[in-house]
Amino acid sequence: MKGHAALSTRFIDPKILASANNLHLVARTVVEGFVAGLHRSPYHGFSMEFAEYREYSPGDDTRSVDWKVYGRTDRFYVKKFEGDTNTQVFLLVDTSKSMFFSSNEISKIDYARFLAASLAYFSTRQSDAVGMISFDSTIGQVTPPRTRHGQLMTLLRHLETIKPGGKTRIAETLKEFSRFVRKRSLVILISDFYEDPEELAKALRFFHYRGNDVLLFHVLDPLELEMPLEGVATLEDIETGEQIPFTSEHSREAYLRELNGHMTALKKECRNVKIDYEVLRTDQPLDAALFRYLSARSRRI
Repeated sequence: MKGHAALSTRFIDPKILASANNLHLVARTVVEGFVAGLHRSPYHGFSMEFAEYREYSPGDDTRSVDWKVYGRTDRFYVKKFEGDTNTQVFLLVDTSKSMFFSSNEISKIDYARFLAASLAYFSTRQSDAVGMISFDSTIGQVTPPRTRHGQLMTLLRHLETIKPGGKTRIAETLKEFSRFVRKRSLVILISDFYEDPEELAKALRFFHYRGNDVLLFHVLDPLELEMPLEGVATLEDIETGEQIPFTSEHSREAYLRELNGHMTALKKECRNVKIDYEVLRTDQPLDAALFRYLSARSRRI
Protein backbone atom coordinates (compact mmCIF):
# COMPACT_ATOMS: atom_id res chain seq x y z
CA MET A 1 0.00 0.00 0.00
CA LYS A 2 2.82 2.42 0.90
CA GLY A 3 4.54 1.66 -2.39
CA HIS A 4 1.39 2.52 -4.38
CA ALA A 5 0.93 5.79 -2.49
CA ALA A 6 4.56 6.77 -3.04
CA LEU A 7 4.20 5.98 -6.73
CA SER A 8 1.18 8.26 -7.16
CA THR A 9 2.96 11.05 -5.26
CA ARG A 10 6.09 10.65 -7.40
CA PHE A 11 4.09 11.32 -10.55
CA ILE A 12 2.98 14.67 -9.09
CA ASP A 13 6.59 15.78 -8.45
CA PRO A 14 7.19 18.94 -10.57
CA LYS A 15 10.71 17.88 -11.57
CA ILE A 16 9.32 14.75 -13.20
CA LEU A 17 6.45 16.69 -14.77
CA ALA A 18 8.88 19.14 -16.36
CA SER A 19 10.36 16.35 -18.46
CA ALA A 20 6.97 15.58 -20.04
CA ASN A 21 7.00 18.74 -22.21
CA ASN A 22 3.28 18.24 -22.88
CA LEU A 23 0.65 19.96 -20.75
CA HIS A 24 -2.08 17.44 -21.52
CA LEU A 25 0.16 14.60 -20.38
CA VAL A 26 1.17 16.60 -17.29
CA ALA A 27 -2.45 17.32 -16.37
CA ARG A 28 -3.57 13.73 -16.91
CA THR A 29 -0.63 12.36 -14.92
CA VAL A 30 -1.20 14.73 -12.00
CA VAL A 31 -4.95 14.19 -11.77
CA GLU A 32 -4.87 10.42 -12.24
CA GLY A 33 -2.04 10.11 -9.71
CA PHE A 34 -3.98 12.26 -7.27
CA VAL A 35 -7.19 10.32 -7.84
CA ALA A 36 -5.33 7.05 -7.33
CA GLY A 37 -4.15 8.41 -3.98
CA LEU A 38 -7.71 9.35 -3.03
CA HIS A 39 -8.90 5.90 -4.04
CA ARG A 40 -6.41 4.26 -1.67
CA SER A 41 -7.09 6.71 1.16
CA PRO A 42 -9.36 5.46 3.97
CA TYR A 43 -11.00 8.92 4.02
CA HIS A 44 -11.65 9.29 0.31
CA GLY A 45 -12.29 5.73 -0.76
CA PHE A 46 -14.33 6.66 -3.79
CA SER A 47 -11.70 8.33 -5.95
CA MET A 48 -12.89 10.80 -8.62
CA GLU A 49 -16.46 10.10 -7.53
CA PHE A 50 -15.73 12.14 -4.39
CA ALA A 51 -16.64 15.32 -6.26
CA GLU A 52 -20.01 13.79 -7.09
CA TYR A 53 -21.00 13.10 -3.49
CA ARG A 54 -21.80 15.14 -0.42
CA GLU A 55 -22.15 14.14 3.21
CA TYR A 56 -25.58 13.03 4.39
CA SER A 57 -27.60 15.75 6.15
CA PRO A 58 -30.67 15.27 8.34
CA GLY A 59 -33.75 15.34 6.12
CA ASP A 60 -32.06 13.70 3.12
CA ASP A 61 -33.85 10.71 1.64
CA THR A 62 -32.10 7.66 3.13
CA ARG A 63 -32.66 5.86 -0.18
CA SER A 64 -30.01 8.17 -1.71
CA VAL A 65 -27.29 6.94 0.67
CA ASP A 66 -24.56 5.04 -1.16
CA TRP A 67 -23.99 2.01 1.05
CA LYS A 68 -20.92 0.86 -0.87
CA VAL A 69 -19.22 4.15 -0.05
CA TYR A 70 -20.35 3.77 3.58
CA GLY A 71 -18.76 0.34 3.65
CA ARG A 72 -15.42 1.79 2.54
CA THR A 73 -15.42 5.00 4.57
CA ASP A 74 -17.75 4.29 7.53
CA ARG A 75 -19.44 7.64 6.73
CA PHE A 76 -22.78 8.44 5.11
CA TYR A 77 -22.68 10.07 1.65
CA VAL A 78 -25.42 10.72 -0.86
CA LYS A 79 -25.05 10.90 -4.63
CA LYS A 80 -25.70 14.35 -6.06
CA PHE A 81 -27.76 14.85 -9.19
CA GLU A 82 -25.76 15.82 -12.26
CA GLY A 83 -27.34 19.29 -12.37
CA ASP A 84 -26.08 19.96 -8.83
CA THR A 85 -22.47 18.99 -9.51
CA ASN A 86 -21.67 21.45 -12.30
CA THR A 87 -20.14 24.81 -11.52
CA GLN A 88 -18.39 27.67 -13.31
CA VAL A 89 -14.65 27.90 -12.72
CA PHE A 90 -12.33 30.80 -13.58
CA LEU A 91 -8.57 30.21 -13.57
CA LEU A 92 -6.59 33.46 -13.27
CA VAL A 93 -2.86 33.06 -13.98
CA ASP A 94 -0.33 35.79 -13.17
CA THR A 95 2.13 36.25 -16.08
CA SER A 96 4.10 39.20 -14.69
CA LYS A 97 7.90 39.13 -14.99
CA SER A 98 8.47 37.92 -11.44
CA MET A 99 6.56 34.72 -12.23
CA PHE A 100 9.30 33.70 -14.68
CA PHE A 101 11.94 33.50 -11.92
CA SER A 102 13.55 30.16 -11.10
CA SER A 103 16.43 29.05 -8.90
CA ASN A 104 16.11 25.43 -10.04
CA GLU A 105 14.52 23.33 -12.79
CA ILE A 106 11.00 24.74 -12.36
CA SER A 107 10.09 28.40 -12.77
CA LYS A 108 7.09 29.81 -10.96
CA ILE A 109 5.23 30.25 -14.25
CA ASP A 110 5.85 26.61 -15.23
CA TYR A 111 4.57 25.47 -11.85
CA ALA A 112 1.53 27.71 -12.35
CA ARG A 113 1.02 26.16 -15.80
CA PHE A 114 1.15 22.64 -14.35
CA LEU A 115 -1.33 23.60 -11.64
CA ALA A 116 -3.74 25.42 -13.95
CA ALA A 117 -3.61 22.57 -16.50
CA SER A 118 -4.35 20.01 -13.78
CA LEU A 119 -7.25 22.06 -12.39
CA ALA A 120 -8.64 22.52 -15.90
CA TYR A 121 -8.38 18.76 -16.54
CA PHE A 122 -10.03 17.96 -13.21
CA SER A 123 -12.85 20.50 -13.72
CA THR A 124 -13.67 19.56 -17.30
CA ARG A 125 -13.93 15.90 -16.26
CA GLN A 126 -16.62 17.03 -13.83
CA SER A 127 -18.45 18.82 -16.69
CA ASP A 128 -17.72 22.23 -15.18
CA ALA A 129 -17.66 25.34 -17.35
CA VAL A 130 -13.99 26.34 -17.13
CA GLY A 131 -12.51 29.62 -18.29
CA MET A 132 -9.03 31.16 -18.04
CA ILE A 133 -7.54 34.64 -17.90
CA SER A 134 -3.83 35.48 -17.95
CA PHE A 135 -2.77 38.88 -16.62
CA ASP A 136 0.05 41.13 -15.44
CA SER A 137 -0.87 44.79 -14.81
CA THR A 138 -3.91 44.31 -17.05
CA ILE A 139 -5.90 41.41 -18.43
CA GLY A 140 -4.23 39.70 -21.39
CA GLN A 141 -5.60 36.59 -23.05
CA VAL A 142 -9.16 35.51 -22.19
CA THR A 143 -10.71 32.07 -22.69
CA PRO A 144 -14.42 32.26 -21.70
CA PRO A 145 -15.84 29.45 -19.52
CA ARG A 146 -17.55 26.75 -21.56
CA THR A 147 -18.44 23.07 -21.32
CA ARG A 148 -18.16 22.32 -25.03
CA HIS A 149 -16.06 19.50 -26.44
CA GLY A 150 -12.47 20.59 -26.94
CA GLN A 151 -12.53 23.23 -24.16
CA LEU A 152 -9.68 21.53 -22.29
CA MET A 153 -7.39 21.71 -25.33
CA THR A 154 -8.31 25.38 -25.78
CA LEU A 155 -7.32 26.04 -22.16
CA LEU A 156 -4.05 24.15 -22.56
CA ARG A 157 -3.18 26.14 -25.70
CA HIS A 158 -3.85 29.29 -23.70
CA LEU A 159 -1.29 28.16 -21.12
CA GLU A 160 1.25 27.15 -23.75
CA THR A 161 1.19 30.61 -25.37
CA ILE A 162 1.78 32.59 -22.15
CA LYS A 163 4.64 35.09 -22.44
CA PRO A 164 6.36 37.30 -19.82
CA GLY A 165 4.42 40.45 -19.01
CA GLY A 166 5.24 43.55 -17.02
CA LYS A 167 4.58 44.53 -13.42
CA THR A 168 1.95 42.98 -11.16
CA ARG A 169 -1.21 44.96 -10.40
CA ILE A 170 -3.54 42.27 -9.14
CA ALA A 171 -6.06 44.52 -7.39
CA GLU A 172 -6.62 46.60 -10.54
CA THR A 173 -6.79 43.47 -12.69
CA LEU A 174 -9.46 41.97 -10.42
CA LYS A 175 -11.60 45.07 -10.83
CA GLU A 176 -11.35 44.65 -14.59
CA PHE A 177 -12.03 40.91 -14.27
CA SER A 178 -15.28 41.48 -12.37
CA ARG A 179 -17.13 42.26 -15.62
CA PHE A 180 -16.53 38.67 -16.79
CA VAL A 181 -18.23 37.10 -13.76
CA ARG A 182 -21.94 37.13 -14.56
CA LYS A 183 -22.94 34.22 -12.30
CA ARG A 184 -21.71 32.75 -9.05
CA SER A 185 -18.40 31.03 -9.69
CA LEU A 186 -15.32 29.44 -8.23
CA VAL A 187 -12.48 31.92 -8.83
CA ILE A 188 -8.94 30.50 -8.59
CA LEU A 189 -6.07 33.00 -8.54
CA ILE A 190 -2.51 31.71 -9.14
CA SER A 191 0.25 34.25 -8.46
CA ASP A 192 3.36 35.09 -6.43
CA PHE A 193 1.29 37.92 -4.90
CA TYR A 194 3.76 40.79 -4.86
CA GLU A 195 0.85 43.01 -3.96
CA ASP A 196 -0.25 44.99 -0.92
CA PRO A 197 -2.42 42.57 1.15
CA GLU A 198 -4.98 45.22 2.08
CA GLU A 199 -5.46 46.39 -1.50
CA LEU A 200 -5.75 42.80 -2.67
CA ALA A 201 -8.28 42.00 0.06
CA LYS A 202 -10.46 44.95 -0.95
CA ALA A 203 -10.62 43.65 -4.51
CA LEU A 204 -11.30 40.07 -3.39
CA ARG A 205 -14.16 41.08 -1.07
CA PHE A 206 -16.25 42.06 -4.08
CA PHE A 207 -16.22 38.49 -5.38
CA HIS A 208 -16.86 36.97 -1.97
CA TYR A 209 -19.83 39.22 -1.22
CA ARG A 210 -21.31 38.41 -4.63
CA GLY A 211 -21.51 34.75 -3.57
CA ASN A 212 -18.36 33.48 -5.31
CA ASP A 213 -15.87 31.08 -3.75
CA VAL A 214 -12.30 32.35 -4.09
CA LEU A 215 -9.13 30.29 -3.84
CA LEU A 216 -5.62 31.80 -3.80
CA PHE A 217 -2.54 29.76 -4.68
CA HIS A 218 0.62 31.62 -3.61
CA VAL A 219 3.43 30.21 -5.75
CA LEU A 220 6.98 30.82 -4.50
CA ASP A 221 10.47 29.59 -5.39
CA PRO A 222 12.49 27.86 -2.62
CA LEU A 223 15.09 30.64 -2.82
CA GLU A 224 12.39 33.24 -2.14
CA LEU A 225 11.23 31.29 0.90
CA GLU A 226 14.66 30.52 2.37
CA MET A 227 17.14 33.04 0.87
CA PRO A 228 20.10 30.64 1.33
CA LEU A 229 22.67 33.06 -0.16
CA GLU A 230 26.05 33.43 1.53
CA GLY A 231 28.34 36.44 1.69
CA VAL A 232 27.71 39.63 -0.30
CA ALA A 233 25.48 39.78 -3.38
CA THR A 234 23.40 42.15 -5.46
CA LEU A 235 19.74 41.27 -5.98
CA GLU A 236 17.67 42.64 -8.84
CA ASP A 237 13.91 43.18 -8.85
CA ILE A 238 12.79 41.37 -12.01
CA GLU A 239 9.81 43.66 -12.58
CA THR A 240 11.41 47.06 -11.85
CA GLY A 241 15.11 46.42 -12.49
CA GLU A 242 15.98 47.93 -9.10
CA GLN A 243 19.23 46.55 -7.65
CA ILE A 244 19.50 45.89 -3.92
CA PRO A 245 22.73 45.06 -2.01
CA PHE A 246 22.50 41.87 0.06
CA THR A 247 24.71 40.59 2.88
CA SER A 248 23.81 37.24 4.41
CA GLU A 249 24.77 38.38 7.90
CA HIS A 250 22.25 41.24 8.08
CA SER A 251 19.89 41.05 5.12
CA ARG A 252 18.54 37.49 5.38
CA GLU A 253 16.88 38.02 8.76
CA ALA A 254 15.26 41.28 7.62
CA TYR A 255 14.12 39.73 4.34
CA LEU A 256 12.57 36.66 5.97
CA ARG A 257 10.86 38.85 8.56
CA GLU A 258 9.37 40.96 5.78
CA LEU A 259 8.30 37.92 3.73
CA ASN A 260 6.70 36.13 6.67
CA GLY A 261 4.90 39.33 7.63
CA HIS A 262 3.58 39.65 4.08
CA MET A 263 2.36 36.04 3.97
CA THR A 264 0.79 36.33 7.42
CA ALA A 265 -1.06 39.47 6.34
CA LEU A 266 -2.33 37.75 3.19
CA LYS A 267 -3.52 34.75 5.18
CA LYS A 268 -5.25 36.99 7.73
CA GLU A 269 -7.02 39.07 5.10
CA CYS A 270 -8.20 35.91 3.32
CA ARG A 271 -9.43 34.36 6.54
CA ASN A 272 -11.42 37.52 7.35
CA VAL A 273 -13.50 37.12 4.18
CA LYS A 274 -13.54 33.30 4.16
CA ILE A 275 -11.18 32.93 1.18
CA ASP A 276 -8.95 29.85 0.84
CA TYR A 277 -5.21 30.58 0.80
CA GLU A 278 -2.45 28.06 0.11
CA VAL A 279 1.32 28.62 -0.19
CA LEU A 280 2.93 26.38 -2.82
CA ARG A 281 6.66 25.77 -3.29
CA THR A 282 7.80 25.05 -6.83
CA ASP A 283 9.86 22.08 -5.61
CA GLN A 284 6.92 20.31 -3.97
CA PRO A 285 4.16 18.08 -5.41
CA LEU A 286 0.77 19.47 -6.40
CA ASP A 287 -1.40 17.30 -4.18
CA ALA A 288 -1.94 20.00 -1.50
CA ALA A 289 -3.28 22.34 -4.17
CA LEU A 290 -5.65 19.70 -5.55
CA PHE A 291 -6.99 18.95 -2.07
CA ARG A 292 -7.69 22.67 -1.58
CA TYR A 293 -9.44 22.85 -4.93
CA LEU A 294 -11.56 19.78 -4.22
CA SER A 295 -12.62 21.22 -0.88
CA ALA A 296 -13.54 24.58 -2.43
CA ARG A 297 -15.46 22.92 -5.26
CA SER A 298 -17.39 20.74 -2.85
CA ARG A 299 -18.48 23.82 -0.88
CA ARG A 300 -19.57 25.53 -4.11
CA ILE A 301 -21.74 22.52 -4.94
